[in-house]
Amino acid sequence: MITYYENYTPVGDVTVLGLCLVVVILMAVAYNIKSKNYRILQLMTVCLMIAASCSIGFHMMLNSRENLPVFWIYLFRFLQRLALFMNLFLFVIYVMEPLQLDKKIRKRFLVIDVVMLILLVGHDLLGLLFGYGFRIDENNAVHEGFKYFFPIGYMCYIGIITWLLLVYRGRLVRQIMNGIIGTFGLSIIVMLSQGLHGQVSFTCVAFIFPIITLMYLIHSNPYNIEIGTVNLSAFEDMVDYVKKRHENRLFISLLLPDFEGTGKHYPHELQMLIREFTGHYFRGAVLFQLSNGRMLLAVDMKRNPDFKESIESILKRFKDEYETYQYDFKVVILTTVESISEHHDYIRLLQYIEKSMDNNSVHKVDEKDIANFSNVNYVLSQLEDIKRCGNLDDPRIEVYTQPVYNIFTKKYDTAEALMRMRLPKTGMVFPDVFIPLAEEYNYIHTLSLIILHKTCLRIRDMIDSKFNVKRISVNFSVSELRDRGFCSDIKRVIEDVGIPYDKIAIEITESQNDQEFLIVKDRIEELRNDGIKFYLDDFGTGYSNFERIMELPFDIIKFDRSLVIACNSDEKSERMVTHLAKMFSAMDYAVLYEGVETDEDEEKCIRMSAKYLQGYKYSKPIPIDELIYWFEKTA
Repeated sequence: MITYYENYTPVGDVTVLGLCLVVVILMAVAYNIKSKNYRILQLMTVCLMIAASCSIGFHMMLNSRENLPVFWIYLFRFLQRLALFMNLFLFVIYVMEPLQLDKKIRKRFLVIDVVMLILLVGHDLLGLLFGYGFRIDENNAVHEGFKYFFPIGYMCYIGIITWLLLVYRGRLVRQIMNGIIGTFGLSIIVMLSQGLHGQVSFTCVAFIFPIITLMYLIHSNPYNIEIGTVNLSAFEDMVDYVKKRHENRLFISLLLPDFEGTGKHYPHELQMLIREFTGHYFRGAVLFQLSNGRMLLAVDMKRNPDFKESIESILKRFKDEYETYQYDFKVVILTTVESISEHHDYIRLLQYIEKSMDNNSVHKVDEKDIANFSNVNYVLSQLEDIKRCGNLDDPRIEVYTQPVYNIFTKKYDTAEALMRMRLPKTGMVFPDVFIPLAEEYNYIHTLSLIILHKTCLRIRDMIDSKFNVKRISVNFSVSELRDRGFCSDIKRVIEDVGIPYDKIAIEITESQNDQEFLIVKDRIEELRNDGIKFYLDDFGTGYSNFERIMELPFDIIKFDRSLVIACNSDEKSERMVTHLAKMFSAMDYAVLYEGVETDEDEEKCIRMSAKYLQGYKYSKPIPIDELIYWFEKTA
């Protein structure tokens, strides 16, 4: 006969029920994506609530066993044990998910998990049926059987979980692993402490700690108290969840340009207004803050069949408030798109739409917008993949060139390398499409290095074939020169191919930024010391600061096509361009005119101190392999 059941007090189980109810409430009101592990956590909580409830019922009935059928006492005890073992069983499954175990290892541990559950539950069940476990005899005396079986089973499960966490610790965030292991350590202390004091009151308490740990470390997604938003990570989860379940969502995006890209806090009155929009117009809507100046309201269309009327109401209210606060805005309205499965693609879509919008306007996305964006996004995905691969021989980037006519030698011995993109789905993509995207998303340097590499390879082949190659120029954006590794990147590519530095020239446009000017100057001087020539591209367009141009050690000034056209329109323009070209020539800058298309263009440019001419009069852009038809061989 044992007596430690008589020491039971329900305070531990009542506390567990209360904490489980708190967890359930938080799960209901907090924004959490219903992922597989989130569902498992919910089941673990339910199992623990069942265990705590059955524990209270079991002990109450045990104290009144003289007046009750023993069947009910056995049933409640069995359900308590089953629920606790199920909790541990689910925890093992839960832990395997973030560890990203391969299929074979996952299957092995799943088998161990199932066998453990069958053994532990089977022992309890068979012990009840055959009387070697817990039983109440004809004198109402309580017999436990092998009372250490449950603690041993508990420690076996803890051992499996700890083994998984320690062996595969490199696949889990250290803070999360330490939190789980530390929590289980506290749980073991509770179990040992109550065992030493002949208690069973706090068994379920030991199981609530890991649930709270998982809820806090992994599934917590606190709201921004000021404006009631959840973060970008939550938006990512929501997009994934909606995509898997083929659900529709209405998205209302709000961009506040005054706050985008800054750390500015929203004024109090704007915070109040945003909080009101979150829950006033739609049922169950969630507001995400995707950046400091961008918020997105996600609406379940099934729960809001009148969403069209609500949209009109919210837009009317927002425009009324604009008259008061005068914060510029852009609002984009769309629904989930079948072809979009990633959260960053939705953000790119919003950015794509907003580029063509005026401030303080609203745009409702239609099928044409989606089709246009899909084309752009495909190009962007290819650019992303090109950068990720880092292959300087990537076949998707092709080199075209335009031969440059040397007036003094009457020959073609230089050329400009031009970038083209050829993709599997769309074929040729021209620079005006992909270069702005590459610059915006910081892929441009990878493309420039590919062009440089392929140009160097062709120069080497032409030199080996005895062609007279003076140099070929490659375009780089000023933004690329900001990188500290720019010069080493250029040198490495040229040295790896094995051609002289002076066979390459670099074309850049003038920078308007004081800091960029100093950086550009340093980069030019470093590479010119190795023999690389530099061109100032597009002179005559936009902003030109002669003092800065004179300070930069350029070799060639490229006069833009617009100056050639201007010279054809009036004599005053021609005189001005002529004086500029003579001034540059007198200061040892060579002058190259772009966009020469006719004999008249050629004659005027020659009169205006031209040394090099480039344009359709001589050749359209051609694949770099065709340069051999323009350059001459050395004797």
